[in-house]
Amino acid sequence: MTAIRLIVGLGNPGREYADTRHNAGFWWVTECAAILRAKLQPEPRFFAIAGRSSGDAPVHLIMPQTFMNLSGKAVAAVMRFYKIPVEEMLVVHDELDLPPGVARLKQGGGTGGHNGLKDIAAQLGTQSFWRLRLGIGHPGVKQDVAAYVLKPPRSDEATLLQDSIAQSLVLLPEMLQGDFVAAMLKLHTKI
Repeated sequence: MTAIRLIVGLGNPGREYADTRHNAGFWWVTECAAILRAKLQPEPRFFAIAGRSSGDAPVHLIMPQTFMNLSGKAVAAVMRFYKIPVEEMLVVHDELDLPPGVARLKQGGGTGGHNGLKDIAAQLGTQSFWRLRLGIGHPGVKQDVAAYVLKPPRSDEATLLQDSIAQSLVLLPEMLQGDFVAAMLKLHTKI
């Protein structure tokens, strides 16, 4: 098993985007940082807000500040600096194809039209990184997607999204150890 050394939360910088669906990855990383006692602060050389856990095997956390469609710039900078292989990275992002309240783990696959994932894949030359997909639901019409992801979720959706963030954070130890089989079994199985 390959341990996770970098967790990337996707979102858009700025107060006007803070509560929007597209920032679900930022929300997750903020809560993860609290669990790992990693202080998040601006890191200009990485074009991100960044932090790291303490200990022998630190975990780096970043929230790119380049806007969603340029997320790969920050990710590539961190990976090059710390020499982190792609299989040791987890990207946490909002997912239109899952309903609010559902979180899913997967490795590789397409980008599903997600501009942050597209740019990371383009910068790294691969799509084989791990992803934690946080369901935000779909507006129903493709033309409405851009406006939908840049709006805050309704209160019922926000509650479901917070639940999925909490449920997936319980599996942080398994994910950090690289035991994605166990994490997926727990996350994807309804009891």
